[in-house]
Amino acid sequence: LSVYLTTSGRAFERAAAGQPRAMAPSYVLSIDQGTTSSRALLFDKEGQPVAREQIDLQQHYPQPGWAEHDPTEILDAVVKCCLGAMAKGKATTADIVAIGITNQRETTVAWDRETGEPFHKAIVWLDLRTSETVAKLCKGAGGKDRFRKQTGLPVSTYFSAVKMKWLLDNVPEVGKAAEDGRCMFGTVESWLIYNLTGGKDGGIHITDVSNASRYMLMNLKTLEWDEAICKTLGIPVKCLPKIVSNSEVYGKVKGFGILDGISIAGALGDQHAALLGQGCLEVGSSKNTYGT
Repeated sequence: LSVYLTTSGRAFERAAAGQPRAMAPSYVLSIDQGTTSSRALLFDKEGQPVAREQIDLQQHYPQPGWAEHDPTEILDAVVKCCLGAMAKGKATTADIVAIGITNQRETTVAWDRETGEPFHKAIVWLDLRTSETVAKLCKGAGGKDRFRKQTGLPVSTYFSAVKMKWLLDNVPEVGKAAEDGRCMFGTVESWLIYNLTGGKDGGIHITDVSNASRYMLMNLKTLEWDEAICKTLGIPVKCLPKIVSNSEVYGKVKGFGILDGISIAGALGDQHAALLGQGCLEVGSSKNTYGT
């Protein structure tokens, strides 16, 4: 429902303009890619769920404290969920005004610009393999708060930047691809939008501002990647997605059958989406979320 709120109002208005009322699209298709499952839900114009499909996501624990997901499995599950929800709701391509995405934040994927294939399994937000990297960073000037003024975040294993640094330092294919300009980094919504809009054949490499705020690389004043922090961590800015707003038409689905041509028009990190979905729109509002 939260992603529905970010896309539905203006999207329905744009879709209905100049069309007979009966022909206007009826649904928003919402993708909810979480830590333990992928889901897709159809919402009508009143924000009511019409149909849903959910597939559990396999968890990989190669070592104690490590947690990984298979990016290809995530994409496959999301597509199957979208098709399943549409089938249950008896919805056609023409019935869908737009797709919105909400996702587990911080979980990081690295893939090849030329082939579109991931170099490594996604490192999940709760993964602790970067503890040594974090400890070294915290020994520098400013300690754990050395990047807080720019990013609002402490140095922590939680955030995407240290996962990218670990991949660059420990996976030779990632380091070489970064040197060659072939490496693409992103959180889960970036990976999904890239693939859904064409992948290696013109896929869009973006991240919305809510997910970007959890990289520990985005300057809160400029809403752009902080080049000084990227340099400190050894993360090439050219490997990072373009930061965009939460509600705009990013592109259209390409290469996925009946999903083709549907606009992807909203993205919001899961906790931000939950805050919006519960109607916390005023200063002082708060909520508790129980997930994963």
